[in-house]
Amino acid sequence: MQTPDNCFYKDGLNFSCQRCSFCCGHSPGYVYLSRSDLDRLCEHLKMSRDDFIKKYCRWADYYYGKQVLALLEKPNYDCIFWDNGCTVYEGRPSQCRTYPFWAWILKDKETWDEIAKECPGMRAANGRHWSFAEIEKNRQEYLKNTPIERSSI
Repeated sequence: MQTPDNCFYKDGLNFSCQRCSFCCGHSPGYVYLSRSDLDRLCEHLKMSRDDFIKKYCRWADYYYGKQVLALLEKPNYDCIFWDNGCTVYEGRPSQCRTYPFWAWILKDKETWDEIAKECPGMRAANGRHWSFAEIEKNRQEYLKNTPIERSSI
């Protein structure tokens, strides 16, 4: 766990989603799903796990030769649930809920600033101020979010 003494965001950071879809599409990527993500999305859409996986998911290559469950993308790389906004916002996966407070983005100020060049929500003058504790809560949730492995379904 980070402490305020050893990180650049000890006084918090500003962020307010601008609905630009930077984190939701335009380039290849994966939204990995944990069991809690899958359950939340299935409940939100009132679908069975099997039906949801068949309609909205794929198996993606992961570390150490594993394959994990991930959301499909549209041909333009937008998330399958992006349509001028998130169509499953209340049920969205942890990976989406915790952006931009991912461990690798919070690694150092240089990384944060580099990502902020593309994400207007990270540089919005009127952005919501997130305290150190709030940021850490999101960072920890991101770190604990373990994707479903193909062998465990």
